[in-house]
Amino acid sequence: MNPLSAEPLTRFKPSRPVGKLIRGRPALQIFKSGTGQRIVLRVFKPAKGSLLLLEDGSIFYGRAFGSEVDSVGEVVFNTGMVGYPESMTDPSYAGQILAFTYPLIGNYGVPPYSDRDEYGLPRFFESDSIKVKGIVVQEACRDPSHWASKRTLSKWMESEGVPGIEGVDTRALVAKLRESGVMMGVIAVGGDTREKEGISELLARAGSYASQNLVKGVSVVRPVIHGDSDQKVVLLDCGTKYGIVRNLLKRGYQVVRLPYDASYATVMKYAPAGVVVSNGPGDPQILSDTARCVASLVDSEVPVLGICLGEQVLGMSQGAETFKLKYGHRGQNKPCIDFDTGRGYVTSQNHGFALTERSLKGSNLRPWFMNADDRTVEGVIHVSKPSMAVQFHPEATPGPYDTVFVFDRFVDAMRGKDIRGAEIRSVSA
Repeated sequence: MNPLSAEPLTRFKPSRPVGKLIRGRPALQIFKSGTGQRIVLRVFKPAKGSLLLLEDGSIFYGRAFGSEVDSVGEVVFNTGMVGYPESMTDPSYAGQILAFTYPLIGNYGVPPYSDRDEYGLPRFFESDSIKVKGIVVQEACRDPSHWASKRTLSKWMESEGVPGIEGVDTRALVAKLRESGVMMGVIAVGGDTREKEGISELLARAGSYASQNLVKGVSVVRPVIHGDSDQKVVLLDCGTKYGIVRNLLKRGYQVVRLPYDASYATVMKYAPAGVVVSNGPGDPQILSDTARCVASLVDSEVPVLGICLGEQVLGMSQGAETFKLKYGHRGQNKPCIDFDTGRGYVTSQNHGFALTERSLKGSNLRPWFMNADDRTVEGVIHVSKPSMAVQFHPEATPGPYDTVFVFDRFVDAMRGKDIRGAEIRSVSA
């Protein structure tokens, strides 16, 4: 609509270019209506050159968007077609540069943080800020269309100091990471004109992804209470997604989020009906104190549910070993098979480490789920205690809700029901 009248406008195609072309569009656009032409100024910020440099020397050139800053992180990829607001705010991505394989990102814009659900949690985000170190896309949409959108992807990232690079052949990037494995990289704005030695120095100073305690940066530092109920669940926050909190609240429990390094005595002060060990970033071997706390909880027969990183922590607490996957599992259509029932499920996943199956033989855990693609462990159950864990995300966000029944199984364990080997399917997601 014309901002100066109620008459609808049609785009006027001038006989010669009008204004400077930026990103293939005229900076100055002319419209016409029944009463004549009107000039509308539409300004596009010229994009700076940018590059993504991988630690093996591979370089991908593109255009900068979001915040025009340099950023270093482990470069990983996600195959999901939707859910970029949830993925970018997932604390499990802390310390990582995320490449999206879907060619167009940002086409439905970014909703406001102020839109809250019935539990007071952000409706469309998994934390209160962007957690990725940067993103890599083929194209970042500048003109989103969605009823909930309040700003563009680029404006959102700019407001939080997170860089992006577009115009990258993400197919070639993913092929490189699949063949060589995930590796450290740096997004450098203006990198097409800067000295490559200086950019390489940024990588050298950053250190490896596995050497950093990234959980410390995304965990709460003091107890946080969600909901109001006589029944409490303690959530050891290693970088939890709000979707996990939401699913526990939905089942009638008060959720007490504690720092990841809370002691066994601190946890038991709350007399929890059960304990959830959340998802989070980084190498699980750094969380030896958390694993010792979980071991004490399991020995005390407190029901424990581990999710993603939480599965690895539960495994470590029982003597199982972990290893780093070559390029991880990150997407919304990852197939898993339930050993107890033979059923297959489509799951949402985001992890770069896993439990080794052979190490389970010397532990008190048995396999529960298996990844149908590479046959890695995707879930475990304790052979005699009410403890269980899954490597995928039963809360989804983003992704399918096929495995939300995992929370129902945990609730049954907290209520003293021994249902090992039985299938539980939730009728309400």
